Parts: sequence; structure tokens; C-alpha cells
Amino acid sequence: MAEYIRRNSIKISRNNQIYILTIIVVFSFICYALKLFSMQILDGRNYRQQSRNISSQVKIIPAQRGEIFDRNANLPLVINTDSFAVDLIPAEIPEGYYDTITLKLAKYLGISKKDIDRKVPANLRRSFSSIEIRGNISFDVISNIAENVSDLPGVSWRAKPIRNYVETGSLSHVIGYVGDITKEEINIMYNQGYKANNIIGKTGIEKQYDKELQGVSGRESRTVDVRGHIISDVPIIEPPIPGKNLILTIDSRIQTLAEQALGERVGAAIVLKPASGEVLAMVSYPFYDQNLFNSDDSAELYAKLLKASNQPLLNRAVNAVYPPASTFKTIMVSAILSEKALAADKKIECSGRMEYGGRIFNCHIKVPGHGYMDLKNALAQSCDVYFWVAGRDNLGVDKIASYSKEFGFGQSLEIDLPAKSSGFIPTAQWKERRYHEKWLGGDTMNMSIGQGYTLVTPMHVANMIAMVCNKGKIYKPHLLKEIREPKTNKVIKEIKPEVLHESNIEESIWTEVQKDLRYVITDGTAQYPMNNKVVQLAGKTGTAEVSGSSDSWHSWMAAYGPFDAPVEEQIVVVVLVEAVNDWEWWAPYATNIIFQGIFADQTYDEAIESLGFKYLVKARSRME
Repeated sequence: MAEYIRRNSIKISRNNQIYILTIIVVFSFICYALKLFSMQILDGRNYRQQSRNISSQVKIIPAQRGEIFDRNANLPLVINTDSFAVDLIPAEIPEGYYDTITLKLAKYLGISKKDIDRKVPANLRRSFSSIEIRGNISFDVISNIAENVSDLPGVSWRAKPIRNYVETGSLSHVIGYVGDITKEEINIMYNQGYKANNIIGKTGIEKQYDKELQGVSGRESRTVDVRGHIISDVPIIEPPIPGKNLILTIDSRIQTLAEQALGERVGAAIVLKPASGEVLAMVSYPFYDQNLFNSDDSAELYAKLLKASNQPLLNRAVNAVYPPASTFKTIMVSAILSEKALAADKKIECSGRMEYGGRIFNCHIKVPGHGYMDLKNALAQSCDVYFWVAGRDNLGVDKIASYSKEFGFGQSLEIDLPAKSSGFIPTAQWKERRYHEKWLGGDTMNMSIGQGYTLVTPMHVANMIAMVCNKGKIYKPHLLKEIREPKTNKVIKEIKPEVLHESNIEESIWTEVQKDLRYVITDGTAQYPMNNKVVQLAGKTGTAEVSGSSDSWHSWMAAYGPFDAPVEEQIVVVVLVEAVNDWEWWAPYATNIIFQGIFADQTYDEAIESLGFKYLVKARSRME
């Protein structure tokens, strides 16, 4: 009985606890509901008014964009210069005062009111969005505006550093330039953290490595009332993180030398380290001054450059394509030896012309003919007849195309620039699909001497020579050497050589190709313009016929040296001079000047003096 009473007592106690807990929960819920009712219904108007009257004002503190240096890391190519931008929030201008305020602002900025009206059209004049009125403004102008800011509602300013391109000239195509992000770019890049008013890279290294150069913007937060008056005295500041510094592979001395050697000739020049793929110089002429894009009329300047007939915005080193002409015979020699298509000592007669398919093909290098040519001498004298026969009768289009691709022709350069051309290598199947015509023997003959449909960039030709130097390897060409911390100068990332293409051609064949290219310099077409007492050179000339013209020619020279040095000490130089220039066969002369300047440690003027080329430069000056 006692046990029964005890159990019932425990049960009643538990029921009381549950009952009390239920009352507490219900009471709490009722109190919470009453409080919500009071806040939202009874006092809601007051709270909404306070939220409108007090808000957080956030200003973006732009991060310093990373600087860019040449390979020695002691010469800045691009730095930042302090500057400001003035913004306008149209909706903050009292009604009826728009014209008065904008007229005053125009006077301070030194522009016309119409310039402001163009940036703030009628449909945006009640907008709370911040509109940039003018950038690249000096501190003195900002000081004048600040002193009169009470008379300029809706007007604000912010720091907006501009890029100062210290070294312009031919580096414009390598480095590129920056500009304001567009609406279209924001739509694409918003998820990557880009916002309105960001400055982003538009071309070149500035675009390729924009994320590394950008840094992270800071923030300054203050509590303000509805009129913008600051309530809190101490701002909350998140400092910006500056962008990383870039060290390029470019050697400024060699870049200047190559630029002067090419001169004011439409074309390109490349200096490449074959053992690593590092680009020591990349010149494309004509070039432009990136600092022009810092002005407010940059859009008009860009449109003008875009329409220019000589295409100064085009990087001819990696974006323009040309027939490789007789430089292509380097690939032909490699294919002939590797396929054993012809014995190296087998001779083919060159009478200066060849009839095929009802057409006459002229060996234009030497009209009377070269006589009997073996492989070595055919390359040295650039005998078209020899390579016509070898290509058409002994190799065929498929093998020529296959070996071309082994050298990277018709494929992406994969250089670290946002734009580059893959060039083109034709095949019989392509011609049938494209033109609904069969591939003919004449097509193979044209292809065998680097003419016809074959198209390459100067960088493709540089890679071709690099493969010969490396005996079967091409390293990915690159312009970035290192990424460094801006404050400590600590190396964060170092670019390592990366194989782009690798060939299965036997090493003994590469040795023979190297000897044959050396013979071109000592006893062939480049014997006189490429004569150099400082460094032993090897290479191949090229004269590319422009389609539709029998008297207009591109001038090529592709070479490397020192011939007798390990590949780690060698460099490749390729020069192309377009047919639009007065014909002077300048490419081999320019190439020799670059080698002379590099290995004799001479300036351009000293190099042409040492090589005896001064008379050529004077003769050109007289012609002009």
C-alpha cells in the first residue's frame, strides 16, 4: 500500500511540473507576441523613421595595384601615381537645383556643363547610384571642391590612382593597359568579386594577371544621419591589401636593342631563351603610348587607334599571321632526314624553274638556277626546286602537315597573353571541306616552301628554332618570371619551364639540322648580313610572297646562337619585316644587330658601327 501511494505521488508531481512548464511557455509566447505587436504596429513608425535617419556610410578604399618590373627586378616598368575621381549622386541634389549645382561643379573640374549632362542624362537624375564625372584629378582641384562642399550636395570624391607606364614604346603590346570596368564586363566578372568603378586590365600582362595585380579594396565605415552628417567620431577601417608585384622575363636592355634594330618598320622581333621559354624581348611595330588611356577622352583615342590603317593595337609577334616562307625549310629538312625520304647527299637539278600542272614555278632566289643541289646546299641556297620535288614526290602533304604540328605550327602558343593566334596548317581534307576542291601537287609544292595556305606567327617560328636548339623540345613561351609580395619583396611564385611540344625525332638528326642551319650562315643566303665575329650563329632566311602580288615580300630571319655553346647559353632571335615597308631585306641585318648588341654588350649605335651597317642606316635615311 505504501508503495502504491509513493508511486501516485511521483506521478502527480510530474504532472504538476509539466503543467507549470506549459504555463511558462505559453506566458512567454504571449509576452513575445505582445512585444512584437508593440514594435511593429504601435511603435513601428518610430523605428522606421530612426532606420531612415541613421545609417552606415561606407567608403571603399581602393587597393594599390601591383607594380611591374623587368627581369632584373630593379627597373619599374609600371608604377602607380596618386590621383582622384569626382562622383555625383543625382538624387541627393535638391529638386530644382540640378543645373545650378552641376554648373558650379563643371567650373571646378574645368569642363563644360554639357560634359556632365552627357554622363548624367535626364533618366538618371533621380538615381541614388554614384556616377563618376571625371577621373585623373589633382589634389589641388579636390581641395577647392572640399572647401565648397556645402554648396555641392551630391558631390563626393575618392582616391583613384592611375597607372604610370614608365617604359612605353614597344612594351605597350607586352604590358597592355587598364581602364574602367564596363557594364558588360561586370555581368561576366561579378562572381569573381569585381564591382562597379573597378579598374581592370584590358590587354597584355595587365589583363592576363589582373587578379594578382588587383589586390583587395579596404572599407571605411561611419555612422551618419539622413543628411549625411557623421554621428560616430571613430571610423571602422579595414585597410586595403595591395596587389602583388610582377617580375617579367623581359630584359629592358635587350627590348630597347630589338626595338631600335627593327626601327620604324612594320613588323615584329622576338628574343627567346630556348632552354626555358623565357621571352627576353618582344617588339611589335607600330606601337602606342598606354598613358593616353589615362585621359577622359580615352574612348575616342581608342577608337582612333582601332581605325588606324597600320593597326598599332595589333601585337604582330603573337597575333598576326604570315606565310613562314623559306624558314619553313627547317621543318622540311627535319622531315626529309627523319623519314629518309631522300638521302642527304642525293642531288636534284635546279634549272631556275619547274613546270607542273600547266604552270611555271620559278625558283626566284636565283633565276638561272642553282644547278645540282644536295640537301645541305639546297637549304643554304634556299633552292625552291629541291624542296618542291622533295615535298611533292617524296614526303606528301600528310607527312609535311604532321611534322609541322610536331613543331607546334597550327596550334596555340599558350603564351601568357590574353590574345594569341594559332596560325594554320592546311591538309587535303581541309581543302576539300573548305573549297570543295581536291588537294593538288601544286598545293604540296607551295606548302613545301612555306607558301600557300600555311600561316604562322613570329612566335611560332621562334618556337621552331627553339626545338632545333633543344633537339626535340619546345618550352612554353612565357613573359612572367616571378610574383612577389609588395612589402617584403618575397618571391611567392616562380615560373618553371614547362614543355609545350616534344618530338620523337632522333638526336642524330637534330645534330645534322643544326649543322645545316650553321651552313646557311657561313656559306648560304645569310652569309653577308649575318656575318658576326663575336658570336657563331645558325639560322634560316625567308622571303614570303604576299598573296596577289608578285613584287611584294615579307622579310624573315630566324636564328640562334652561340652555335657552339650549350643550349642553356643560347638565345633565339626572330625578325619579321612586313611587305608594306620599302623592300630592303632588313630582317637578317636587324637580327645580327640584336645578336651583336647582346653578346658584345653594345648599344644599337655601337652594334651597327661594329658590324659595318652604318652605311645601310644612312642610306635609308637619305631615301626617307
